[in-house]
Amino acid sequence: MEIYLFIIFVVGYVAITMEHSLKIDKLIPALLMMVACWTLIAIGLEHIPNWIDSHSGKMVDGFNSLPLKSEAVQHTITKSTWLENSLLHHFGKTAEILIFLMGAMAIVEMIDYFEGFSSIKGMIKTRSKVALLWIVSFLAFFLSAIIDNLTATIVLITILRKIVSDQEDRMWYAGFIIIAANAGGAWTPIGDVTTTMLWMAEKVTTEHLIIKLLLPSLVCILLPLIVGTFLPAFKGEVAVIGEEKANSNSKLMLFLGLAMIVFVPVFKTLTHLPPYLGMMLSLALFAVVAEFVSNRSFSMDASSRPEETHGHSGPTMRALGKIEMPSVLFFLGILMTVAAMESVGMILNFGQDVKNAGISENLFVTMLGVASAIIDNVPLVAASIGMFQDLPDTQVWHFIAFAAGTGGSILIIGSAAGVVAMGMEKITFFWYMKKISLLAALGYFGGIGVFLLMTKQDPKTKEIKGDKKAIEINHDKKTLNSSTAFCVQKNSN
Repeated sequence: MEIYLFIIFVVGYVAITMEHSLKIDKLIPALLMMVACWTLIAIGLEHIPNWIDSHSGKMVDGFNSLPLKSEAVQHTITKSTWLENSLLHHFGKTAEILIFLMGAMAIVEMIDYFEGFSSIKGMIKTRSKVALLWIVSFLAFFLSAIIDNLTATIVLITILRKIVSDQEDRMWYAGFIIIAANAGGAWTPIGDVTTTMLWMAEKVTTEHLIIKLLLPSLVCILLPLIVGTFLPAFKGEVAVIGEEKANSNSKLMLFLGLAMIVFVPVFKTLTHLPPYLGMMLSLALFAVVAEFVSNRSFSMDASSRPEETHGHSGPTMRALGKIEMPSVLFFLGILMTVAAMESVGMILNFGQDVKNAGISENLFVTMLGVASAIIDNVPLVAASIGMFQDLPDTQVWHFIAFAAGTGGSILIIGSAAGVVAMGMEKITFFWYMKKISLLAALGYFGGIGVFLLMTKQDPKTKEIKGDKKAIEINHDKKTLNSSTAFCVQKNSN
């Protein structure tokens, strides 16, 4: 069974990486391999010897001896029951991530509707290439921490086109924006899909993620910037491009939208409710303001946007219509495929094999980050969640967040930010590898060095590891009791 699931995953992932050659959108093979994996499990469920309890992450005792269906009176828990419960659990967790991302996308689209990001251009006054390099890099670093690295890259490259006329210069700036955006997305729970996954899986908390990763992420961009300051490409000044007037409401909607997104971790901390509920609250509140501002602008100048007399053409509906559903469905396919392999124990067994082989945890996570330059970091992080059994906010989760988030900068195809910059500025794979890859690798390994130095000197790390075993035993007992009770109750109904 495991070998067939692995083959399906490999074939599907090869099709994803070759989407341009095959001329098939990556969401199609992602959805196909998701359905294929779960169908194969359902068909061969009777012969599957092991199963992972989705609630505790541990092997189900005596799974191989359970009947396929509840044919005998004495059996209340069956293999089919475990399959149904696991599928429902994983789909629910995946749906939480997707709804969260859709809410964030909608807020960003509404900011763009009011030309909020264009107001950033008015804040950039310098003509020095070096000064501009530092400004756009730090804008990418902090903006990506709020609106995610992909959107921050699109916004800043769009702004660059209004400031820098030479394409070769823009390619250099775009390379640093990729590094900065990926580094900025690693230290907040809303800055990157992978950190969002770890946060929503309750592997990291907002405050610890910021405390542990802000400095390493900052080093990840500072080292390339210091080297870039002395490169010939950033000598001299940029040509002046004509000024543009931003919308009167652009700054208001920009700062309000960013504040609404930042409010989501605060909402989770205060209420302990899932993050997607906080994102829906932020979306609803921001939509109220957006509709009010839009209607007021329309009433003051009815001839400017006559098409907005109908409610379905307002900023909220337009923003929802621009959500990238292909990306949402792609994440659905990838995450549910990994969940299928996790359920039959493949990922947990792989993690145990790695530990038995004597590979240190730090080396393995470092290699995972380098691998994210070639393989999409979403399945890598999804697999690591099922592979490691460490307690929340321990070193490994923060290390994974940093490595998976920043390692993709080493190659332009290693991150969503790199791929979108590649398309927008026609950057070739080999140009990036020749000019930017070494700078990105310098930042990546420099950040890792700072992270390991910080965790080595942190006394709380030893304390957590020392109490880990006792806490895990109590946690497993509670989880096993609650999971068994749920299965018995469900079956009796």
